[in-house]
Parts: sequence; structure tokens; C-alpha cells
Amino acid sequence: MADDAPDPRRWLALSIIAVAQLMVVLDASIVNIALPHAQDALHISTANRQWMVTAYTLAFGGLLLLGGRIADYVGRKRAFIWGLIGFALASALGGLAPNAGLLFAARALQGAFAAVLAPAALSLITVTFTESKERARAFGVYGAISGGGAAIGLILGGLLTEYASWRWCLLVNVPIALVTALAAAPVVRESRTEGRASYDLPGALTVTAGLVALVYGFTVAADDGWSDARTLGLLAGAVALLVAFVVIEMRTSAPLLPLRVALERNRGGSFLASLFTGAGLFAMFLFLTFYFQQTLGYSALKTGLAFLPFSGGIIVSAGVASQLLPRVGPRLLAGGGAVLAAVGMALLLRVGLDTGYASHVLPSVLLISFGMGFSFVPLSSVALIGVDPQDAGVASALVNTTQQVGGSLGTALLNTVFATAVSGYLADHGNSRQAVAQSQIEGYTTAFTWSAVLIAIAAVVTFVMVNAGRETATAAEGTPVHVG
Repeated sequence: MADDAPDPRRWLALSIIAVAQLMVVLDASIVNIALPHAQDALHISTANRQWMVTAYTLAFGGLLLLGGRIADYVGRKRAFIWGLIGFALASALGGLAPNAGLLFAARALQGAFAAVLAPAALSLITVTFTESKERARAFGVYGAISGGGAAIGLILGGLLTEYASWRWCLLVNVPIALVTALAAAPVVRESRTEGRASYDLPGALTVTAGLVALVYGFTVAADDGWSDARTLGLLAGAVALLVAFVVIEMRTSAPLLPLRVALERNRGGSFLASLFTGAGLFAMFLFLTFYFQQTLGYSALKTGLAFLPFSGGIIVSAGVASQLLPRVGPRLLAGGGAVLAAVGMALLLRVGLDTGYASHVLPSVLLISFGMGFSFVPLSSVALIGVDPQDAGVASALVNTTQQVGGSLGTALLNTVFATAVSGYLADHGNSRQAVAQSQIEGYTTAFTWSAVLIAIAAVVTFVMVNAGRETATAAEGTPVHVG
């Protein structure tokens, strides 16, 4: 910045940044509602349908740390504006895609530009609001958009899919992003990190390629089997690339992920718990969406409304967790929240061909949402315990990164588990209409079982690894929590 005086247009700048954040949050929930319609329109196989979700989350999570570094050095305003423009172009490409391959590529491009846009937006708030109380208010607005925006996306996604086309769930980003970029140009102040730019490109390439290979290995296993040479080759290649990433991070002078950040006990526990929680949670959205629309016959709009209690539960429980954290500490709150979410996920095993929403689905959705709200607030706090100032940005971003990466891996893995369970049921019971319908239930309940197991593992990790005391509740003061 040119001087240390408060920016007279800082609240207008915040409103522009908030719109960009709202767009990114909307995109995730809108696409979930549109997925069954996109699968039908583009003839996407059951094994490959998860790429509409994972292509975005993999690129976003895998490149988020690099995106933050780019924003710091090329200029946060510049990265913010170019991120918006790129997101608009990628959204247009996806909305007009004539086939599944181009749609998946567009979703990956969206994730890549979001990986630059999101950290730039967060950094701009930090440097624009220098007074602590104003910064806390600004982060409160940002956090409210992050939590409440998902609910808006569910309704908007249902409306667009039902009354226009699933394609508009992507195309709607184009005018929002371009208008926001034009508004940001004269209002948002530029800021950048002084010094010579240093980017860990080998690290970014190896970790992203390794994660893609891992997801692709999970995907082909649905058709080829776990013992097939192609599946084993992809999984072995993924392990090799991820090991190479760790070696690179140990040796490079400017690592993308300083290992000292992740190896501290409490922070490592927080990141690992976020990884397993994301793996179980993201898959739940995928399978419940298909259950609502294809088994219960819900419209896209009714599906969006059916998910609204989840968004409400997250908002309420996150607020309660913020008040409880100084009193009970992060270990009990995060671990107990994960247990609550795992129980809620296990209750989804009761769903059937004609189960009632209020009696069988709603209690589970509420338990999961409250558990997640109780869990993510303390995990975000623990991620910043004792971190050096130069590592604070990386530590904060890693909670979101591990959640996105976990969501990618869990969605791909459990989609394969679903497909395998469906195929096994049909092999044993034939292909009658009743058997086909029941096979879907078998697939859903098998996937929900493993989702519950993954979240239960997150609870165990939290209880075993997180031992920070109550005083750590103030570690993340003024830092927004990202959920989902």
C-alpha cells in the first residue's frame, strides 16, 4: 500500500470481495444439485460422474498453496481480478461443454482459478482492514458468506436446473465474475509481498499429479477391479509422486508446504482430521443428491430445499462452538463433533425405496451438520497453534486444502464402492426393475457406511493427536472458518 492510512473505500472493497467469495461458495452447492441432470444429458457413466466434483476440488485443493504464493508476489488485487476473469471463462466453457471430457476440464480450470482467487480475497481483507475490531467484523462478514452462501446455492441451483437448464448452474458465474472484476479495478487497493518471487513449481506439479493419479486409480477400479494392472499402476504412480513431493519439500529453499507446519502434533492432527472428515462429508452430498432425485423422485428445487437444514445446522453449531471453545478446549469439541457426525451418517443406513424425509433423512442431516460445525471451528483454531508468523498463511490454508483434497479422494473412492456394491447386488439378484431399484439402495447404504467410518477415524485422530489446552481458543481470533 502507498501509506498506512485506512482505506476510505474499505467497506465497499469488502462488499466486492464478499461477492467473489459468494460466487465460489455458490458454485460448489449449485453443481451438486445439477449433477444428475448433467450426467443424463452428457451420458456420463456412474464411475466417471464424480469427476464433476473432484476435478474442481482436486485443482482447488492441490493448487491453493501455490495460488496464495502467486497472489502474494504478483499482487493480490491483480491475482483477484485475473482469478475472477479466469473463473468466468472456465464457467462459460463448462456451461457450453458438448461432452463430459470438456466439462471435467472446465471444472478443473475453475478449481485452478479459484485457487488463486480465494487466497487473494482473504489476503486483501487482511491488508485492507488494519484495525483489529474492524478486521474481526470484516472476517465475520466473510465467514457468514462462506457459511450462508451454500444455502443460497442450493436454492439457486434447484431453480436454475428445474426452470432453465443444468448448464446455467455454471453459466451464472460468468456475469457475476466479470461485473465483480470490473467493480474491483477502481476500488480495491493493490498490495504485494516485497522481495524476490519464489515458486515451488516442482512441488505443486508432483502433489497435484499424485492426487489426480490417486483419484483416477480409484475411478478405474470401479470398472477394472482393484487387482487390475491399470488400477495398481495408477495407485503405485500416485504413491511415487506423493513421496517425490515430500522429498522436494524437504530439500527446496522455498517449499510450498514447509513440513515443520504439518509435523507439529496438534496441527498435524487438525490437518489429518480435516482430511478424513472431508472424505466422508463430500461423498454424502453426492449420494444424497442422487437418492433424492433418482430414488425418491424429488425435483432439483425440492432437492435443494432438502439440503437447507444442513446449511442451517452448520451456521448455528459453528456459532455455538465459537462460544464453547474457550471453555471446553478443542480436543473434546472437535472429537465430540466428529462422533456426532459419524452417528448421523450411520443413521442414513435406514434409507430405503420409500422412506420419509422427516423421519429418516432429516435427523441424520441435522446430526451431521451440528457435528461438523462443532468440529471445524476448533480444528481451524488448532491449525494456528504456535505457528511462526511467516507460516501463518500456509497453516490457515491447509485446513481448507486438506478438506478439499479429502473430499476429492473420498468422493472418488466411495463412488467406486457404490458402483461395486450395485454390481454385486445385481449379480446376485438379477436385473428386474425391483432389483435395479434396490441395488441403488445397497450402493447408497454401503457408501454411507464407509463415510461414517472415515468420519469416525477423524474422531479417533482428534482424540489421540490433539492435546492443546483451552488457551488455544484465541489462536485463530479473527480468522474465518471454511466449511464444505
